[in-house]
This record gives sequence, C-alpha cells and structure tokens, in this order.
Amino acid sequence: MELFFNPFDNLVCILLGISFTVWFTLLLVFIIVPAIFGVSFGIRRLYMKTLLKVFEWATLRIERGAKEKNHLLYKPYSNAIIAKEPTSLEEEIKEIRRSGSNKDLDSATEFELSDIFYFARRGVESIMDDEVTKRFTAEELKSWNLLTRSNYNFHYISLRLTVLWGLGLLIRYGFLLPLRVTLAFTGVGLLVFLTSVVGLLPNGRMKNFLSEKVHLMCYRICVRALTAIITYHDSENKPKNGGICVANHTSPIDVIILASDGCYAMVGQIHGGLMGVIQRSMVKACPHIWFERSEVKDRHLVAKRLSDHVEDKSKLPILIFPEGTCINNTSVMMFKKGSFEIGATVYPVAIKYDPRFGDAFWNSSKFGMVNYLLRMMSSWAIVCSVWYLPPMSREEGEDAVQFANRVKAAIARQGGLVDLLWDGGLKRAKVKDTFKEEQQKLYSKMLVGTQEDRSRS
Repeated sequence: MELFFNPFDNLVCILLGISFTVWFTLLLVFIIVPAIFGVSFGIRRLYMKTLLKVFEWATLRIERGAKEKNHLLYKPYSNAIIAKEPTSLEEEIKEIRRSGSNKDLDSATEFELSDIFYFARRGVESIMDDEVTKRFTAEELKSWNLLTRSNYNFHYISLRLTVLWGLGLLIRYGFLLPLRVTLAFTGVGLLVFLTSVVGLLPNGRMKNFLSEKVHLMCYRICVRALTAIITYHDSENKPKNGGICVANHTSPIDVIILASDGCYAMVGQIHGGLMGVIQRSMVKACPHIWFERSEVKDRHLVAKRLSDHVEDKSKLPILIFPEGTCINNTSVMMFKKGSFEIGATVYPVAIKYDPRFGDAFWNSSKFGMVNYLLRMMSSWAIVCSVWYLPPMSREEGEDAVQFANRVKAAIARQGGLVDLLWDGGLKRAKVKDTFKEEQQKLYSKMLVGTQEDRSRS
C-alpha cells in the first residue's frame, strides 16, 4: 500500500508546487512589479469593457423576456429628491387658506384650523421622501449586474441568465476572491514591513523619498486587490505640501483610492489590533497624525496638531473627510467646520463611484468591516472617477461654516452629487430640537406679524 501511494503523493506535491509557482509568478509579473513602477498593462480596463457588454446583454434579455410574458417593468427606484418648488411657510399656508375659504386673507384670524394641514403634509412628505435616511442605503441600479443586489423591478429569470449568473459566481468566488485576498495580504504586509524598515533611517531627503515610494507601491497593490479602475482628472490641481485635502466620503477605501495617486498625512484615532500595528508602522516612516481616544473630543488640541502640521511646508498634505461618515455615493452632506478654521489652503477632491460594477458604499450600521471587505473583494470591480479641483482659500469676511459650504458645493457640482445641508451624524442620532423649534418660530412670527399689521391699520 505504501509503495502504491508514494507515486500519487509525489505527483500531488509536484502539481501543487507548479501551481503555487505559476500563481506567484503571475502576481509578481502582472501586478506587483507594475505597482512598483506605477504602470498598467490595460488588462483591468479591457475587463471593465467586457463586463459592460455582458451587463447590457443581460438587461436586454430581462426586458425582452418580461415583454414576452407581459410583465411590467416599472421605472427603477431612485434615491433622488422629489422635485418641489421652493416656497416659504407663509406662502404655503396662505395658499391652503385661499383654497379652503372664500374670505379675504387680510381679514383672516390669527389662527385657522386649516393651518395644521401644512404641518401634516410636510410630515408625510418627510416620511415618504426622507432626504437623510435614503443617503445611508445602497442606491438601486438601472440594470442587472449579475450580483445578488440589483434593481428590485427586474424579476424575470431565464435558463441562460441563471447559467450566466452561476458562471459569474464561480469566477468571483473561485478565482477573483482568492487572488484579491492574496494581494491584500501582500500589500498590507509589505506596508507594515517596509515602513518599519524605512522608519529606522535618520530623518532626511532619502527617508522621505523611500517613504513616498513604499506608500505608493503598497497602496497600488491594495488597489489591485479590489480590481479598482480609477480615472484621475485635472492632476495639475493635486494637493501640495502644507495644504489640506478634503473629499466626499463614500467608503473606507476612499483613502486607498486617493493615496495610490499621491502621498498624504492621515488623520485618525489610534486603534488596537491589526489597524494599530499598521498605524504604528506607518507613523515611523511618515508624520501621520494619530489621536488617543481621550484627545479626539478636544477640539483645541486637534486644531493645534493640524495647524502645526500645515505650517511645516516640508510635510505631506493632510487628508480629511469632513462629513465624518460614509454617504451612499449620491450626495454630499454637511462638512464639519474644524478643518476649515485652520486657515490653510484647501484642495477639494470629488470622488464618484460607478455602482454597476460593485457597491462601494459602507453601511456601517448593517455590515462590519470584515463583511464589507468581503463584499468588496467578491464584487466585479471598483470603478470610480476622481476630480482634483483648484485650491480654495478662505475669503475676507467669510467664516469657517461658509467656507466649508462653498467647498462642499464645489465638490457636489463636480461629482454630480446632491448638495445637502443635513448633518451626516443624523445617521445614528435623533433630529435636534432646534430644527423643530425653527419651524415653530417661523409660524409664530407669521402670526405675530399679521396681528401687528392689523393694529397699524
């Protein structure tokens, strides 16, 4: 028996050895080496174009099959806001009074029972068309991308579509996922090891040069671990040393997307575990800004650390996401004013993902980090566009909030995103009482104003 199994065992060992050799050779030649030199063979873009043709065929097949079976395909669900003409509270209440009474509005009493219909209607509109809650759910697609998540209106399934979906499942989990996990561990491992080695060097130009090359190489490997296809626009506006780069925030991978095209000083809270190991190794090679948990809420300390960093023109630009939470790739929500109070030059960056290939949005209240990364690595690809906007500075007489809103509006306009005034913190918090009190004040002001007008007359 031993003599019978020995040749078989040897054959298995030889085949496994050949497989691993071929696997790592392909990784080295087609992924790691191009990442070191910042070049691309165009394989990912060819892969993207092929996927688009497959998606188009699948969508046409669904539509044709639904038409043959007389199934209605409704208009796809949209995360857009219901279009309403901008009118004031007073104008809308007067319109309600006018439609419900033949009396002259000037002789109307201070309060009419019909006024409550305005607030009831606004409440129903807020429930049906909630501008905030819908920004924290994945946007629906106009076509099927052969993933589980698709447009809820497409229910038609055929044998060919089922076979195609099964083939896609096999490719994503049998080939792409192992490849991407290998690349992710390679990128993170090299980042920890090489930044620790560079950190042993004395401060100087050589250390800064090697640190920049190491960071770029490792982030580019991590980008390839997601099969990320990124198009950068207006690179002449890339952030420069001594400035602050601010961008809209859709996903934790926003950091990798931007850092694969340029080096930044990261800002964040010190963590434990694997993230803590990465942070400690990175700060040895580059002056990142990490805060203890007790220091995060100290605004003056945070502002002082940021100011000291930007005053040194030899240090890398700071990368900040002022929204403070992830938004679902459709909107830009309120920017926190802290990073706009420092007085440094701000470099706005707009990031827009293509949801057809994979949903980059991280719904942190629904998925943990590991689950989210698994979804990313098992999707078809991550396709996005990045726009570097011209640098902006605080104008004379402009406060930090106005400056933040001006930068936010520019990012939203360039990225084709909805510009919202709401705070992203409402993702986990209740609406402040001040919002309700504001409506009460407007209504009371209207009533008091009506009474004063009659007393004058």
